[in-house]
Amino acid sequence: MRRLWRGFSSYTIIGVANTLIHWQLFFLLSVAADLSQALSNLAAFLVAASFSFYMNAQFTFDARASTGSYLLFLGAMGALSLGVGHVADVWKFPGLLTVALFSGLSLVLGFLFSKYVVFREHEL
Repeated sequence: MRRLWRGFSSYTIIGVANTLIHWQLFFLLSVAADLSQALSNLAAFLVAASFSFYMNAQFTFDARASTGSYLLFLGAMGALSLGVGHVADVWKFPGLLTVALFSGLSLVLGFLFSKYVVFREHEL
């Protein structure tokens, strides 16, 4: 079980910085620019995820950051971001609940997806 979560503390620290970037952009886009929560969440995610992708490649997973792995990460996690934002629009969630829900989901699901799919170690 310990091996499953190896690197999670580093991922979490980078995730805190990612969350600050994401939340600030989300509220700027949804409140000041009056965009939907789905679009605001997706746009904020794309900026914050670019930061955390490269930081996690270097510091958490000690992996090479390739264009393919970057696009895979953005595609999968971006779909989660857009999905959470869409549900929030439909159910009329407050913005704070939207970003909190997405942040929690992306912390756990993003770590597991990054570790076992995006930055998995290839056996030779």
